[in-house]
Amino acid sequence: MLPFRQVDVFSAEPWLGNPLAVVHDADALTDDQMAAFARWTNLSETTFLCAPTDPRADYRVRIWTTGGELPFAGHPTIGSAHAWLEAGGEPRGEVVVQECGAGLVDVRRSPRLGFAAPPPRRSGPVEPDLRARVVRGLGISHAAVEDMAWVDNGPGWVGVDLGTAQAVVDVTPDLAAFTDLKVCVLGRWDDQSAEDLGTDIEVRAFYADGSDFGEDPVTGSANAGLAQWLIGMGALPDSYVARQGSVIGRDGRVHVEAVDGEVWVSGDAVTRISGTVDL
Repeated sequence: MLPFRQVDVFSAEPWLGNPLAVVHDADALTDDQMAAFARWTNLSETTFLCAPTDPRADYRVRIWTTGGELPFAGHPTIGSAHAWLEAGGEPRGEVVVQECGAGLVDVRRSPRLGFAAPPPRRSGPVEPDLRARVVRGLGISHAAVEDMAWVDNGPGWVGVDLGTAQAVVDVTPDLAAFTDLKVCVLGRWDDQSAEDLGTDIEVRAFYADGSDFGEDPVTGSANAGLAQWLIGMGALPDSYVARQGSVIGRDGRVHVEAVDGEVWVSGDAVTRISGTVDL
């Protein structure tokens, strides 16, 4: 039996964030065991905490979806750091240092848990044929797209700027056209709406693997990639709050801040289930 937690990430209010399954002391588990449990939880990600192999790291995390392992993902980083600290983990320094497939990721603890966005694996313009597929998959017109770029920091995201938050809320994806796309979209609320809602930006993230389609409740990696792209272009301010999940009954809040050229993505994390699991 191994210690287990299920953490609600990017929300302090119950059941409004993105749930993450976390298995502690997972060094002895095989890839097949991890994959099977990730499929069984049927969450967007399940993580397994292991001893670090890099002496600079405080712990190592392996991040699994129902379809395979990821080198990096955002809400699993915050949720895993929360679970590790709650279980008694003591970082060596001011920040928690996570080891994952993408390398070392710093996780700060104040004012809330947040990770330093890893360098993009792919950035820049989207190829014309892929751009056309993304437009079809989102069910929008080419004219509706203000900008589009690769914002891939591990999962494979393409970012789309739709200008306004309402345009983001109004997206109705064409499931048949989505195939194997991973697309995150962003738009801005006007000043009055931002004040009323307590958020500046609306984000949605869609993914497909050819046989399955989903909308992610709240996505740290997508928000990180979008921020690196658009803050760097001057199209977003250095500090803002993004909302995600409102269309599917969630209400996640992602706090984004650029400091000395580095993007930090932060959010609340609360354990909702704890116990043991027999793997």
